[in-house]
Amino acid sequence: MSEPVLVLRGIQRGYRSGEARLEVLRGADLDIRAGELVALVGPSGSGKSTLLHVSGLLEQPDSGEVRIGGVDATHLGDRERTALRRDRIGFIYQFHHLLPEFTALENAMMPLRLAGKPEEEAETRAISLLTALGLEARLTHRPAELSGGEQQRVAIARAIANRPALLLGDEPTGNLDPRTSDKVFAELVRLAREEGLGALIATHNHALARQMDRAVTLSAGRIVPVS
Repeated sequence: MSEPVLVLRGIQRGYRSGEARLEVLRGADLDIRAGELVALVGPSGSGKSTLLHVSGLLEQPDSGEVRIGGVDATHLGDRERTALRRDRIGFIYQFHHLLPEFTALENAMMPLRLAGKPEEEAETRAISLLTALGLEARLTHRPAELSGGEQQRVAIARAIANRPALLLGDEPTGNLDPRTSDKVFAELVRLAREEGLGALIATHNHALARQMDRAVTLSAGRIVPVS
């Protein structure tokens, strides 16, 4: 059996708050395999964003092991972590964070160009993803000319453009109205399955979480399944 795209073992992560220290993750363990979509549910303040940041190599755990696609990232230097994050991890946030001066197509091409892909290859891949998300008529529109749902679809295309092994989402449709949220989330799940990604998606919405393969939550800083 192939190595999971994400392995977390014994992850500890806390923060200093004045005189006290808040322990957020207390020995968190998780495996996600290619093609497996996992929902991360739970209330605000439970540690979901911290878990995503550690999984995405944006934060170092205080202790524990992080493996991305078989690579032990725990003790990598900043340059190696940045390269691994660029090549193997895609991120989608609640707010799309598109570059306002660039078109939808240019935004979706950006990760490919940063990874050194030729312009023609980057353009072909970005057009394919945006078309799959129903944006073939909006390629030359800038973010201000797109609806909220369209902007988030561009963000999804950008996150998947480099064919990452792991997709991480932090409330990726939480800023949309319910009807648009449901539609965009369904498109995200469909595209992630078509691409064969492993995904960890944080959401408050249990109805959306049920579209995924399984759900986990954080309890006392540990990851437990949701029945």
